[in-house]
Amino acid sequence: MAKKSWISRNKRKGRTVEKYAKLRAKLKAEKDYAGLTMLPRDASPTRLVNRCEVTGRRRGYLRRFKMSRITFRELASHGMIPGVTKSSW
Repeated sequence: MAKKSWISRNKRKGRTVEKYAKLRAKLKAEKDYAGLTMLPRDASPTRLVNRCEVTGRRRGYLRRFKMSRITFRELASHGMIPGVTKSSW
């Protein structure tokens, strides 16, 4: 599991992105790049990291299920994810 500080830092970045989203869109539409540089760094959506909802792991992230491949496999094997079955051929 990821450290709680990394998870909370990513959540804080998400709140900052939401806070400045309209202002960023307005500045981009006006092509005011000087104004964009005055905003906080964490206001940029590219600073966000996709993290597993269960463990906080950032690598091997599956967007469709919002979890890492390891967590996905564990939950799918136990039948905890609806509609997911182990394939065999």
